Amino acid sequence: MTFEETYLNDNILDALYDMHFEEMTPIQERCIPEILDNRDLIGVAQTGTGKTAAYLLPILSMLDDGGFPKDAVNCIIMSPTRELAQQIDQAMQGFGYYLDGISSVAVYGGNDGNRFDQEMKGLKMGADVVIATPGRLLSHIRMGHLDLSRLSFFVLDEADRMLDMGFSDDILQIAKLLPQNHQTIMFSATMPTKIQHLARTLLTNPVEVKIAVSKPAEKIQQSAYICYEPQKQGIIRHLFKAGELQRVIIFSGKKDKVKDITRELQHMHINCAPMHSDLSQAERDDVMYRFKSGQVDVLVATDIVARGIDIDDILMVINYDVPRDAEDYVHRIGRTARAQRDGIAITFVSDQDIRYFADIERFLERDIPKNALPEGLGEGPEYKPTAPRKNSRGRGGRKRGGKGHGGKKQHQHNSKQKRN
Repeated sequence: MTFEETYLNDNILDALYDMHFEEMTPIQERCIPEILDNRDLIGVAQTGTGKTAAYLLPILSMLDDGGFPKDAVNCIIMSPTRELAQQIDQAMQGFGYYLDGISSVAVYGGNDGNRFDQEMKGLKMGADVVIATPGRLLSHIRMGHLDLSRLSFFVLDEADRMLDMGFSDDILQIAKLLPQNHQTIMFSATMPTKIQHLARTLLTNPVEVKIAVSKPAEKIQQSAYICYEPQKQGIIRHLFKAGELQRVIIFSGKKDKVKDITRELQHMHINCAPMHSDLSQAERDDVMYRFKSGQVDVLVATDIVARGIDIDDILMVINYDVPRDAEDYVHRIGRTARAQRDGIAITFVSDQDIRYFADIERFLERDIPKNALPEGLGEGPEYKPTAPRKNSRGRGGRKRGGKGHGGKKQHQHNSKQKRN
C-alpha cells in the first residue's frame, strides 16, 4: 500500500515524495488509518519497522488540516532516552518540511543550563508538538512552563524501555494532567504484563497492532562460540589480535560487565569506550559523538542505552552474553549490515545460556554456525539444547491483517496522482 492511498494531506505527501518514501511498511499500513480515525492505539513492533512515521505522519497531517488551538501544546511525544528524542525530532523536521504553521520543540535531559533556558523559551512561545523525556518534561511542568489541559495527542514511544528505566510514575503523573478527550498512542517492542497494565490505564478501547519480529538481514554473517564464562575474555583477545577491528559494538545485558569488558580492552590498547546508565547525559553524548565520528573504534554498551544508536557503518556486533528474547537478539545484530553493507555478528554462549540461544535458533529457523574455541583456551561445554521452553517470548505475533483502507474520514484532498 502506498502513502498516496491514505488520507494524509498534500503537504505531508509532498514531503514524503521528496524523501523518496512511497510504499508503507506493515506497521505504517495498519497504524496510519486507525490514528487518522482518532482511535487510541497500541503498536507492538521492534525498532527499524518504521514506527516513528506510523504515528508522526497522521498526527502532523491532522494538525496541518487545522481545528486545533494555536496557543496550546497539541501533542506530546514521550521518549525513554535523549538519543531517541533527537531521532524523532530529526524525523519531525523532514516530515514537516512543508508545514509552515506547525512548530515543535525537543525537551530532554542534560546538565546544560543554556539548553534548559532554550527549552523554556520554546515552550512559552508555544509549540504544537513537544518531544520529551519524562523527567525533563516533568521539570518544565512543575516550573509552569507548559499547560497540557488542551492536549489532543499523547504518544509513548518505546514504552517498554521507559518502564525498564523506572519512568512509570513519571508517565502516570503526566497522564493525570491531560484532558479526558485526548488520543493516546503507545508503541512497545514487547508486550509484557506491565505494558498491558499501563495500556489498560492510559488507553480507551484501543486498536492493537502487532507486527511479528522480522528475521535478521541475510547479509549478516552469524556465528557463535560455545564457551564457559571465564573463556570469554580469551575469545575477545583472540578476535582483536586477529585483525584491526574497527566499527565494532560489543553488547552486554549488565552494566558491570560492560565496565569489565572495557577495562580488558583498554589493557589490550584497544580504542574503546563504554556506554551504560551510570554515565551522565553529557558523558553519553560525548561517547556517541566520538564513536560516530570514528574517534572510538569499539563501543561497549548495554541494551537500554544502545537503542538510540543509529549508525550505518557498523562492521561487527559481538554479543558478550545471550539476550533472553529473540527480538533483542535481532535488534542487537541488526546494528550491522545496514545500508546495503555486509556485517558480522558473533555471540558468546556460556553453558548457562545454551537454552536461550537454542530458543533464538528455533525462532530464526536455522542453526547458527559454531566456531571452534581459540587454541589454548581448552574445551568448551557441549552444545546440547534442552526441549523448547514454554511461553518463550520473541516467537512472532499475530499474522498481518488490517483493514486495508486509508482511514474512514472522507477527506477530499487535491489529488496529485503523479508528482512531478
